[in-house]
Amino acid sequence: MLGYRFNAYEAKPDDLFNRLLTIFKQLITYTSGDVDEAIDWLRQLDKEYELTNPDYTIDDFINELKEKGYIRNEPDNQGGLAITAKTEQLIRDNALEKIFGKLKKSAAGNHSTKFNGKGAEDLSDEIRAYEFGDAPQNIAMMQSLQQAQINNGLDEFKITENDLLVFEQEYKTQTSTVLMIDISHSMILYGEDRITPAKMVAMALVEMIKRKYPKDSLDIIVFGDDAWPITIKDLPYLQVGPYYTNTVAGLELAMSILQKKKAGNKQIFMITDGKPSCIKENGGYYKNSNGLDRKIVNKCLTLAAACKKSKIEITTFMVANDYYLQSFIDEFTDANQGKAYFTGLKGLGEMIFRDYTNNKRKKL
Repeated sequence: MLGYRFNAYEAKPDDLFNRLLTIFKQLITYTSGDVDEAIDWLRQLDKEYELTNPDYTIDDFINELKEKGYIRNEPDNQGGLAITAKTEQLIRDNALEKIFGKLKKSAAGNHSTKFNGKGAEDLSDEIRAYEFGDAPQNIAMMQSLQQAQINNGLDEFKITENDLLVFEQEYKTQTSTVLMIDISHSMILYGEDRITPAKMVAMALVEMIKRKYPKDSLDIIVFGDDAWPITIKDLPYLQVGPYYTNTVAGLELAMSILQKKKAGNKQIFMITDGKPSCIKENGGYYKNSNGLDRKIVNKCLTLAAACKKSKIEITTFMVANDYYLQSFIDEFTDANQGKAYFTGLKGLGEMIFRDYTNNKRKKL
């Protein structure tokens, strides 16, 4: 009689490296690119969960990170470590997969969109129900056959118009987007980390646009007491500061950037968790974080209306659920005729991605 002897599974060094790398990618995002802090966290996790073994330790992992070009020694000879461009790309890829990967796995045609793709130039990977007038070459044959089987069964198999599914179409309209990220101090208040999800969304959005819509432009700006642009390379290192919220400065900079663009669609995505509390005035700052200061609010509303006049839609993603702020957001959204979401942190990435791809289908 033949038999098999089973031994306990032992992870190979490559398996351990990839497992630790997955954790390291997350930690380096939370620590805003601080390798030494991320390694400290990794050592603590190793003590608690026994991630490594005597044959492959955290020190072995660090050496392999260096050998494979993920980290390097700081050039100042002070013994610190820094991530490389390879790791910056890696964590952008990770952000894209964590956020956009969820969308790709969702059922075809789950979400409705205000704009049809009829008459467009490119087929997308999204599928919807057939409508009269859709081109026959756009029919998703395999998916339609599967739908017919589900609807009618195999015993009396038939395919009808109601079973047909078609690939959605996308216009080639170029889109220019400015992503505004609030880095005021409240983005880490009350023990809630709101800046890390905002960074993840920004990194994922950059990667999606580069891969799927290379003719589009994405500019990223941050706003606290002032507003300034940041580069893709800056994203992993983004941190909040001891700032108030100068929404006006952010909108002014975003408008300035978009007015120079020639794209047909222009839009601003604003991620914020609080009310505007600061404006520049007479060469200094006027700050008031108590309630909704009408002077500050009115400046925001004026800029929202100016964006509407320039055909720039503003979509606000409020990553907080404070009820009393809704009145300001309602006023602001009405002045721009844009959109607003009170999202909390859950689902932020999915909402922004759906909004971006739906806006790509607008026929101008």
